[in-house]
Amino acid sequence: MAGAPDQTYSEIVSDRRSIRGYLDKPVPREVIEEVLALAIRSPSSMNTQPWHFHVITGEALDRIREGNTERILAGEPDSREFRRGEPFAGVHRERQVGVAKQLFGAMGIEREDKDGRQDWVLRGFRQFDAPVCVIVTYDRELSGSDDTAFDCGAVTTALVNAAWSRGLGCVINSQGIMQSPVVREHAGIPDDQIIMKAIAMGWPDPDFPANAVVSERKSVEEAARFVGFG
Repeated sequence: MAGAPDQTYSEIVSDRRSIRGYLDKPVPREVIEEVLALAIRSPSSMNTQPWHFHVITGEALDRIREGNTERILAGEPDSREFRRGEPFAGVHRERQVGVAKQLFGAMGIEREDKDGRQDWVLRGFRQFDAPVCVIVTYDRELSGSDDTAFDCGAVTTALVNAAWSRGLGCVINSQGIMQSPVVREHAGIPDDQIIMKAIAMGWPDPDFPANAVVSERKSVEEAARFVGFG
């Protein structure tokens, strides 16, 4: 399902996909350290390296899952710290809906199945029941810098590709950090850092239907313009 260290970079980038179902199998700390050592080679604006990684497993992760789920079911409002912008519209909304249809189809969740849809949403608040969750934060003193968000996005991309090269799967998600007080408390995140993203990580379950989903991508022709090439 996932990659291996002898894969080429092109193979890793082309084969990687978001993993939403995991084996009940711990991930050794040394493997995660390998992944992080590769990820932090990511470029950053003027070498600021604004990122921090809080790698959580075991009881601490269980407490975050429970707190997230309890608060969302109780109707607690979203307390996400990083800006979220307006809801998607137009073609961006179409792509969002498109991948949701792919996932629901793979999982056999019908449009009228409200319980099934809610359970799927709650999986996100539980970090998809992965054995490891990586919380990406950045220094609060950089909160006004657009470069910082760009840099953290770059290092997160590097992290999920590096994880894939070690046989691990990941999915980047925001649901896992929407109840930020819960995350901050149980992960022990300092006040001088802003919580940006959650990354679920673990060994992919080859029998989990949604793991077979490969989202549709824009072509180079759609995404790029070439100027001055004759």
